[in-house]
Amino acid sequence: MQEFLEESLTEQESLLLHPFITNSDRAVFGLRNLPEVVKGALFSRYSRSDKSLRRILLDEFIKAPEASFARIVSGGSDNGADQLVAIQQAEAFYDRVLIGYGDDSVAELGGAHLACEGISNIAAKALEDSRLGISPLEKSTRYVPFNRKINGRYRYYREPSIMTSSHAQRYEATLDHLFDTYTHLIEPLWSWVQKYTPQDTTTSERAYNNATKAKTLDLLRGLLPMATLTNVGLFGNGRAFEYLLVKLAASPHPEVRTLGASMQQELDQIIPSFVKRAKTERGAQYSRYLSTNWGRTQLLAQKHLGQIQPAASSTVQLVEYDPDAELKIVAAILYPHTNLTFGQIQEYVVGLSTQERVEIINTYVGDRESRFHRPGRAFEETYYTFDMLADIGAYRDLHRHRVLTQERQHYCVHHGYVVPTELEEANLDQTYRKALEYAAEITELISQDLPDAAQYVVPFAYRVRWRIKLNLREVYHLVELRSSRQGHPSYRTVAQQIYQQINAVHPTLVANMHFVDLNDYALERLAAEQRIDTKLQQLHQS
Repeated sequence: MQEFLEESLTEQESLLLHPFITNSDRAVFGLRNLPEVVKGALFSRYSRSDKSLRRILLDEFIKAPEASFARIVSGGSDNGADQLVAIQQAEAFYDRVLIGYGDDSVAELGGAHLACEGISNIAAKALEDSRLGISPLEKSTRYVPFNRKINGRYRYYREPSIMTSSHAQRYEATLDHLFDTYTHLIEPLWSWVQKYTPQDTTTSERAYNNATKAKTLDLLRGLLPMATLTNVGLFGNGRAFEYLLVKLAASPHPEVRTLGASMQQELDQIIPSFVKRAKTERGAQYSRYLSTNWGRTQLLAQKHLGQIQPAASSTVQLVEYDPDAELKIVAAILYPHTNLTFGQIQEYVVGLSTQERVEIINTYVGDRESRFHRPGRAFEETYYTFDMLADIGAYRDLHRHRVLTQERQHYCVHHGYVVPTELEEANLDQTYRKALEYAAEITELISQDLPDAAQYVVPFAYRVRWRIKLNLREVYHLVELRSSRQGHPSYRTVAQQIYQQINAVHPTLVANMHFVDLNDYALERLAAEQRIDTKLQQLHQS
């Protein structure tokens, strides 16, 4: 993995940080000796800032008098000796439990915060593929522009196999052109957005500038390639980290495998008892199993399907649902309130009228006053399978939903790209298109020799195909969250179509989905920024 540090620290800064980070000179590092409240606040700032995590910790916590950092961290002790002894005793205890009981779930009792900086979006998605036990937070393409250079170079991953091949010069020229185009379009597009959506008298300068800048960056994120370097903060338990390390070791991408080794090195300093099996022969054997089976299955897929051309399809296609979903959900609603078997209840529900079933469902859902009032587990009784085709930018956001099954195909340029209508209206779309089409040409050229590595060139505007399988309870969460006004238009469209297609087959089951937003908005972030203004005023008044 390339070491791509944002900045160097002074000796004094390194000394200040030493008790709280596992290293001060590497791109992957962990947090230690910090209360949960500090770590949570630190990571929440991380996704909305262009600073490194070390710099945020220094400037906004350690050096900020109002943060009371020293008092919070000291915990009333004159020095850290008591805390160090406690940590050592805890590690010894967990070692004894793991050896004595061999219970994997014990590893969920120890957790760690880890920062992975300067990694590509290929690597970021590999981290975020973990669904349970790991909570990721990634640097936002909406709030942070990605055009800053370090030492005169744009921040993207120089993939080693490409950089040592005959494609090296084309690779850098292509990605530089994407970033140049992104940079050159920011100011004219921002001016157009402000002209198209003028500020009204009820909106503050802060809210208006933030909303229009976010809109501009949203419209241009399609130019960013998968090689774009980002920061990902992770919090997870030991068991989840251990499994993640094994999966990273099985990746076809050298960057991802190296990232896993770097993470192991840092986690060994924070929760060594919980991740040690990942580096044993047992862990290595599992990694080989995963990679070998993946390769063999890939060959079989090509043998059986390689000659078939992809069919044209819509963005969202409902490919499977349960025609008996309503009966099963009503039975599941009634089940915990009786001592009957599930089979008995199902037989009874078959005889109910439509009106009686609707009454049971509506009573169970109750009076939902916000999208946070989610239906109970009875709604997990039925599942829906969708085939999705949307731009990579939309996939990146929807990929973060973890309570569902999803699998992705290769990032490629075969499905075409998406151009926001605003770019066409601003007469900036031709420059945008030319950069994307040039990137596609080079992607195809590199993929002839290095098919896995070529994925680093693919810009976010290109479509990717993936499938999801989710239950109705998760549908409520995903659709109401991702259709909300402040969401990016590309994934709002996906959420809206999921709702519309389920509504076409199961209208009774989504009748209580009151917080689906089917409208379109010029400035998606404006209402959210105005709410922030209100909160800031309330804080000032108090």
